[in-house]
Amino acid sequence: MSTVARVVRRLVVHEFVLVGCLPRWLARRGPHGLEPGDRAFGYTGAQSAMFWIMLTVSIVETVALALIIPWPLVHLVLLVLGIWGTLFAVEFQLSCVTRPHLVGADGSLRLRYGALVDIPLPAPLVREVRVNRRFREGGLLRLDAGSGTADLAVAGQTSLTVELSAPVTFRRPLGREATARVIHCHADDAAAFAAHWRAARGEA
Repeated sequence: MSTVARVVRRLVVHEFVLVGCLPRWLARRGPHGLEPGDRAFGYTGAQSAMFWIMLTVSIVETVALALIIPWPLVHLVLLVLGIWGTLFAVEFQLSCVTRPHLVGADGSLRLRYGALVDIPLPAPLVREVRVNRRFREGGLLRLDAGSGTADLAVAGQTSLTVELSAPVTFRRPLGREATARVIHCHADDAAAFAAHWRAARGEA
């Protein structure tokens, strides 16, 4: 599959997943992928303020343009784009809410960021989980091939370090594969995440 086709396919799948997050949230169906014995840990607290700012700006911009633009066709196009942008922002945030990190009863992990990143880690692969707060610049996912490290940041920060006994391969947001042996990620309650993993690992 060509790079362009892979990216387009990934974007289409992502859009369908986003569309499904709103009815899931409204129906209160609970976190996606949650199995009996699993515990979910959210990570949206760090980005909530930015989400509300962006949503407010999008709504104000849509209303303002609707009142200012006098040409019907341009008015309609901008109105549709504004509504779609607002809906996209809401669905994107809800994708993060409905797809939190998961800690399995056996000590397995599922590290996620909305519909963009999903890294399942079987229990035997997870060697250590510890609280480690770090701040960095850059996008959502940053890889260091030399050290085998992946940073899965939320609002420029990570609060957990997950060390693996062997490298794991996963999909990046646009579909390309990546490999890491150490994953830095973020959870709103990092201490509870690490403690619950240790308890689950001990019981298993």
